[in-house]
Amino acid sequence: MRSLISSGSRFEADIGYSRAVVDGDWIFVSGTTGFDYATMAISEDVAEQAEQTLTNIAAALAEAGSSFADVLRVRYILPRAEDFPACWPALQRAFGNVRPAATMIAAGLADPRMKIEIEVTARRLARAE
Repeated sequence: MRSLISSGSRFEADIGYSRAVVDGDWIFVSGTTGFDYATMAISEDVAEQAEQTLTNIAAALAEAGSSFADVLRVRYILPRAEDFPACWPALQRAFGNVRPAATMIAAGLADPRMKIEIEVTARRLARAE
């Protein structure tokens, strides 16, 4: 069964995509950036953007009945590879115990204010109660 999750970001409607797509136990979270979707504000600091990006992803995963514990794959995209180490503390907090397969790519992003974009794939796993 397929369902769509929206963050309420205007980008989703303007471009035509979902923040996440849930297909059975699989959850595909679109590339997510550090915008606070309630205010459409974004920090100039890459580490703060990483924190907000993870907050946005956590919200999508929670709506899908999931969490960072279910993440199997993560992709980090940054315009400046040299900014990546500043993000590591936030990434360690989110994924340190999960240790998903990961890739970091240096590439331009859609808006010059964006300094990091993160995409995850997760699968809800049965957990012992």
